[in-house]
Amino acid sequence: MSNSLKILPWGTFVRSTAILRRISGGTLKLIVFLASLTWGLETLAATTNMNPKVVIVCFVNDHGEILPAAQTNKVVKPDAEWRKLLTPEQYQIARGKGTERAFCGIFHDHKKPGLYSCICCDLPLFSASAKFDSGTGWPSFFAPVAKENVVSHTDNSFGMRRVEILCARCDAHLGHVFDDGPKPTGLRYCLNSASMVFKEKKSAQK
Repeated sequence: MSNSLKILPWGTFVRSTAILRRISGGTLKLIVFLASLTWGLETLAATTNMNPKVVIVCFVNDHGEILPAAQTNKVVKPDAEWRKLLTPEQYQIARGKGTERAFCGIFHDHKKPGLYSCICCDLPLFSASAKFDSGTGWPSFFAPVAKENVVSHTDNSFGMRRVEILCARCDAHLGHVFDDGPKPTGLRYCLNSASMVFKEKKSAQK
């Protein structure tokens, strides 16, 4: 017999067998079920993280209410197609990471109730209820409609260290976020009007 083969001591074997006998059939099934559930959730999370074409975001219903986070495909298009779908200004800002001039965007002083969505993929991004006048000349919000819908990256361009914000569904450049905003978040999401499209909130019918 090989020296590498280890024989389980008889006493340990007897004790292990006794423990297994004390576990009822229902309890054993529950343990197996919980183990399977844990494995399934871990597998789903790993699959999502490993697939760059899949994201988890929040959409809204016809009443403007935020729906639970759901898995969806990323919107990926060739550069030539983006150029056809967007105006030169929209393309230069949303796909080229440009910045519009202060006080020139159509939404910098916009006050109507509604929802601001991504110009490229129509993902809901910011609600008018979170908009405030920052005095900077750019549309400013203290929070997105859902944290899942906006992603951030460090931006070291132009000799500055900033935090860029992008659409989670199509990677469109939206603007930057700063920590000098109002309560309750203390954040200021500074956006380009050209990166968004506005949908006015429908008045409740009497």
